[in-house]
Amino acid sequence: MSSDESSSAEEEEVLDLSNQTVVTKYRLAADIANRTLQGVLQRCKAGQDVVQLCAFGDKLIVAQAARVYKSKKVQKGVAFPTCISVNETVCHFSPFPEDTFALKEGDVVKIDLGVHVDGFIAVLAHTTVIQAADAPAISGELGNLLAAADCAAKVCHRKIKVGLKNSAVTSAVKQVAKDYGVNLLQGVLSHQLKRYVIDGNKVVIQREEHDQKVADATFEANEVYAVDIALCTGDDADAKARQSEGRTTVFKRAVDVNYKLRRKTSRGLLSEVNKNHPTLPFTLRSLSNATQAKAGVIECTRHELLHEYPVLRVKDGTLVVHLKFVLLLLPSGSNRVTGHLSNLPKFTSDKTVSDDIAKILATSTKKKRRKKKKKKKKNQPAAAPAETAAPEEAAAPSLPAPSE
Repeated sequence: MSSDESSSAEEEEVLDLSNQTVVTKYRLAADIANRTLQGVLQRCKAGQDVVQLCAFGDKLIVAQAARVYKSKKVQKGVAFPTCISVNETVCHFSPFPEDTFALKEGDVVKIDLGVHVDGFIAVLAHTTVIQAADAPAISGELGNLLAAADCAAKVCHRKIKVGLKNSAVTSAVKQVAKDYGVNLLQGVLSHQLKRYVIDGNKVVIQREEHDQKVADATFEANEVYAVDIALCTGDDADAKARQSEGRTTVFKRAVDVNYKLRRKTSRGLLSEVNKNHPTLPFTLRSLSNATQAKAGVIECTRHELLHEYPVLRVKDGTLVVHLKFVLLLLPSGSNRVTGHLSNLPKFTSDKTVSDDIAKILATSTKKKRRKKKKKKKKNQPAAAPAETAAPEEAAAPSLPAPSE
């Protein structure tokens, strides 16, 4: 092999947004996630069974992912299992059939899911309310919560851009919560996304506490972030989510931990996880034998082979709104690709934002382009414009409407 061929072989593939193929894969995953959310929202009605909704969401992701990049070399599918968390439950509720229940009128429902195409991840979380289509706009405490979440999402979109710091996002979201008279849930982090990494080390904390702080970080070009927002009513004591008594069903393989398991059911579970879910979260329901998985998971978690995503819950009577979306930090600006705010239920609020937040909302999410003026030479015509400018972003191929 020549020296040129050797150096070429050693070159690593570019896996950030400077690679147009990577951008396309993020957009494809986002398209599938958004379509899946629409499908689940259409079924969120009184009387609908929660576990059936979760299973439907995962099935929809798998069916749509199968239509893109049909080569077996390109893995794709569920990056985070569909979770349906109701009322005081904040997140991670993807139950077994024996633990499920039916939705009812007035329920506040949080939908959480994720998709990946070749390891490039698009996640989202959304809040809806079970009510008639012609119901009046939601007001009062829940109206203020929805308005605050909507505003916080828009503020994060504008503050997470190249050159700004994560602390500026934390400060701005804190001001939004103050303006609307609501509370930021403790412990909520927005993570950088990388290939097959759903919870990167570069983070934004929603609410700092004396015992909950994160390292300062500056947003850089071609990074991707999953922006997480969770707001609640009540006082500070109510703004702390605690592990529910409900059974944990969502787990992720701890890739750097190994242990020789004793139980046959535990070894079987770990073998299937290593084969089908080696890096990204999964639900025990997705395994071939859920009954054995319930037994085997105990030893696996005891020896930290699996990370848990416990069901989190706030105090009874506390209202919670949860939103999550993905931002691509492209040369053209911060581009939101999942969790569009137009899906929120109609709401009204009697609150107004402060001048500081109003100024942030007035800024653009796109990067301003500087036009260079060329000096014309005497007695010579101006140069003809280029026929076609190369696009900065390539749109992902469109997907057909998902079937059930």
